[in-house]
Amino acid sequence: TRDRAVLYRLMHAAGLPGPALYGIVGATTGWSGDGLIVAGADMFLMPSRFEPCGLNQMYSLRYGTVPVVRATGGLADTITNYSDKTGKGTGFTFEEYTVRVLVKALERAIAVYTKNREAWRALQLTGMAEDHSWDVSAREYVKVYRGLFPKAPSVRPKRRIPARGH
Repeated sequence: TRDRAVLYRLMHAAGLPGPALYGIVGATTGWSGDGLIVAGADMFLMPSRFEPCGLNQMYSLRYGTVPVVRATGGLADTITNYSDKTGKGTGFTFEEYTVRVLVKALERAIAVYTKNREAWRALQLTGMAEDHSWDVSAREYVKVYRGLFPKAPSVRPKRRIPARGH
């Protein structure tokens, strides 16, 4: 099938023949959201055609699982493409929605993973340090509000409401 052909191209990008990767490379088209799966993976692939927001790449960052994503919507907003020259970035991104370009992004990610473990660890730590919490978003909304209404009184909550979830 077409899916199997894509999977074999991805396996080839890893530099190993298909059967040699059984038990090493896993793929699923469904998503359980289980944090143990995310935390136990080395990479998270999200080649979305469009993505208005996307939370899974942020979960991946938090767990140190380096995302490989198509730069669209919320994925483009939250993942910074890794640069070999500067060593900066939070994952690997690609623009064009084709298998060829996706495989190239995976080849880049696999090359860093296999040939530069120090850079890979820095990618993980940088992603884990990212703050995509509602506190950050709320501060940005307050800035916009204050820009629109500079003479409005400042109101502070009496107590902080603890965050739930991730």
